[in-house]
Parts: sequence; structure tokens; C-alpha cells
Amino acid sequence: MRLRNCLFATASVFAFGLLLSPASVTAQPAPPALVLAVGGEPETGFDPITGWGSYGNPLFQSTLLKLDTDLNLVGDLATGWTLSADRKTWTLTLREDARLPDGTVLTAEDAAFTYNTARDAGGVVDLTNLHEARATGPYTLEIELKEPEITFTSRLASLGIVPKAAYGPDYARKPIGSGPFQLVEWREGEQLVVEPNPHWYGTKPGFSRVSFVFGSEDAAVSLARTGAAQLVAVPSSLVDETPQGMKSLHVKTVDNRGVMFPMVPDTGAKTGEGYPIGNSVTSDKAIRVALNEALDRQALVDLALSGHGRPAYGPADGLPWDNADANVKGGDSEAARATLAAGGWRDSNGDGVLEKDGRDAAFTLLYPASDSTRQALTLGVVEQAKTIGIRITPQGKSWTEIRTMMHANAVLFGFGSHSPAEMVRLNGSRYAGAGYYNPGYYNNPAVDAAFAKAEAAESFEASLPFWQAAQWDGATGFGSKGDAAWAWLVNLEHSYWVSDCLDTGRQQIQPHGHGFPITRNLEEWRWTCQ
Repeated sequence: MRLRNCLFATASVFAFGLLLSPASVTAQPAPPALVLAVGGEPETGFDPITGWGSYGNPLFQSTLLKLDTDLNLVGDLATGWTLSADRKTWTLTLREDARLPDGTVLTAEDAAFTYNTARDAGGVVDLTNLHEARATGPYTLEIELKEPEITFTSRLASLGIVPKAAYGPDYARKPIGSGPFQLVEWREGEQLVVEPNPHWYGTKPGFSRVSFVFGSEDAAVSLARTGAAQLVAVPSSLVDETPQGMKSLHVKTVDNRGVMFPMVPDTGAKTGEGYPIGNSVTSDKAIRVALNEALDRQALVDLALSGHGRPAYGPADGLPWDNADANVKGGDSEAARATLAAGGWRDSNGDGVLEKDGRDAAFTLLYPASDSTRQALTLGVVEQAKTIGIRITPQGKSWTEIRTMMHANAVLFGFGSHSPAEMVRLNGSRYAGAGYYNPGYYNNPAVDAAFAKAEAAESFEASLPFWQAAQWDGATGFGSKGDAAWAWLVNLEHSYWVSDCLDTGRQQIQPHGHGFPITRNLEEWRWTCQ
């Protein structure tokens, strides 16, 4: 095995302060350690009940079900599962060989505790529809819902199971579970070190230790270029500058970026926290539709992603519940100008900015100042909007600031999930103003009705037409042919530099970038050099 990227060069390791296992003197040497720099450090720690693992592999915990490479639902802890005729009760049989790193067996009681605790926590994991989870035997579990919810499968496949006896206030910093890895050390802002769970029931990991290094993009790039890391997430602007001994890996995603519009006029209303609600420009449908018609999304891919991505037209492009007929394709400034004119927008003073009822076609677009990709997308949208008489003022802010301003200003957000439930959270009226979900206060009864029919469907396949109708049913929907609640821009391509000596297997189409999605199959990765 070549030392440059498959093993650590000692000088490089100490130069970057990485912790490595001492060399062991055995007849069968332990497989070499692995260093990753993929970002995604969770601010709130590794507790699934507060959201860890919702966009990726929980790493330390098992889930009841999981999505395979082709996004098919398969078992993890569960070896069998059925849904009752009224579609409100899941019955699951659990495997009997799931153990914590200390050998303690994980049981149905732990699974019931996890679901009921997450329900009562009322946090990021939305389990408001859960009536009760109960263990009916050591390895049998019932999960009873209040109402049918076909997308509950996304909870079954994402909520990591925590052990009841070990769960407490410090669990997020000291996670333990029956997943493939166990925590060795977490130095926040610096690195996370994990080792294989010796009792893991699945494919045995090919590494004695894995270190996740956190820091800036520049630091991660330096680690790769010096051979101190074997897999590094890199921005699209750098991905083609692959260091010697490494290869580029481009993974297709539904990790999208788009402009969220406040959907109600400014009437002086405020949230319970005192944050303003409403925008009298973006609440005008002609403004939103015209922007969707005008935006050249391929140009944005080329500008902000160096071509490493694809245009986005909706929140789930290419997934089974997507409705391609719901979207205008953009790049048509003439159509956009006609839409604005029909909506009563005119340039009465010749300054290049349209007006209506004494108000300029002007609004602010917020983006996180620390994100260079979102900044580039924002500036691209600003320039393209100028050509149809809309003036957009870009403002880079912290997420803390954005949270106070997002109900009254357009925001360049990022989402992307393996579940259509995300469409409900972004566009369902019951989520209006619920944190980062539906911050624009969008409300369309026809869309809500389509969501309800989808959730009540007898199977996931039967739900698909209703998800598609919520986007566009021929008369209305949240898509850009309808209410145009968003202007979706691009789907990122997750880009990595990977050691020539590292095989990462076949990747899923990845969701939003939180939570190390590249590591979904980490236990299957292998060194290939001899």
C-alpha cells in the first residue's frame, strides 16, 4: 500500500495534530486508520432525538429501517415490518444480535423509548403524529400513529435508536449505540475520532480508526495535498485540481439551493418572538413567476458550481414523487416581462426598475455570509433579475440574523431529502413559521388537501400522484407553474478528493449535506493498494 494516501506519513500527521492509534505488534496488523475532512460537524452533537442523522447516516446508532443505494427501503434493526389495514400501526420484528460496544443487547424497549422521547422533545424530529411506541416483547415493537402517514417510513429509516439506560443530558457529546462505530474522542471544532463497534452485526469496517477533521476548506485542502487525509470534501471551484495520488469523486445529489419567498403582504404582523412577517413585493405572484421564468439555471450552475451540478426546478428533481410538469424551465426573459406587465408592473420613470401602486419591484435576498457558493448564486440571481426590471439587494448575514429576518425577506436556502415529507414541511400551511420550515407562511388549501391524500394512501406507490398534484394539478400547486412559492436554482454535486488507494463503493444520490452523507456505507469502504 502506497504511503502517500493510504497510510499516514508520520510528519504530516503530527503537523496537523491528528490522533492515531499506537502501532500494534501482532501477527495480523490492524488495518490502517483513515482520515476524512468532510465538514458537517453537528452543532448540537450526536443525539438522534435532537436531529442527528436526519440527513445522513447516524454512524453510532442503528435505525429500524434504512435506504439502500437505490433508495429502496430495507431492514436495519428490523427484520420484518407490516402496516395495519387502517394504516396507523407499524409492527416490527427486531434482530436479536444488535449490541452496544460494551456488549449490552439493544431491545424493543430501547426503540420504544427513543420514539416516545423524540415525540415529547418536540424538536427537529417531527413526531407530532406519533401516538405511542411500545415494546410488545423483547424484540417486537408497535408504533401507533394518530393519523395515517405514509412518509413515516422516513422516520423509520432516519431516527437512530438510543439505549434507554445510557440516555441522559450528556448523550449528545457521548453517544453510544448499536451502529458500526463507537466514539473515541470528540474535540469540538477540531476532530472526531471513532473506532469500530466490536459487536456490530453488519459488514465489518475495514479501518482500525477513523478521524473526521473539522476546520476551514483551506485546511481540508492542505490535508489532502500533504497526504494527511484520504478523503476530503472540496468546493466545486477546486475539484478539478486533484492532487497527485488522489482522484475526483462527483456524487449526484438532491442537495438543492433555492430562493424562498415571503408569501404574505407586509401588514406589520410579527411572530411570537417579535420578528416581522410579510413582504409586499414577493407576495405578488407575478414577481415570483417572472423570476422563475427568467432565471437561467444552467448559467448559475456554471457560475457558482463550475459546472459541477445541475439545474433545480423543484425540491425533489428526478425522485419518484417529483412532477416535472409543475415547473417552468426558465431562461425566458421575454416571457418574464410579459408576466410582469400582465401583473401591472411598469417602469414609469425609466430607471430600469418596475413599479406598481407606488412600490418598486425591489426586495432583499439574504444568504449565509460564510457560504461562498450561496453568495455566488445570490449574485447571479441579482444580475439576472436586473434584466427584467427587478432590483434585488444581496445581504450576507449570520444564521442567527437570518432567523430574525427570514419571514419578511427572501432567503437563499438549501434543503434536499430522500422523503416527500420535506415538501410538506416546506409548503404545508401547518408548518408556517415553524423554524426554518415554511418561513414564507405559504398557504394553499388545495396543496394541503393533496398532501393529506398522499399521507393517507394505502402504499407509498399509491401516494405518488398526490405528491405530484401538490406541485401542480393543472390549475394550482406550489410549483413554479402555480404559486411559485420558491425559485429553485441548482442541485449541487458533492465533490471529493479520494485516495487512489481507497474504494468507497457505490454511492446513493445524496441528500442535503448535513451529517456526513458520504459515510452512509463507511463500513464497506476498503483499501485497495497492496
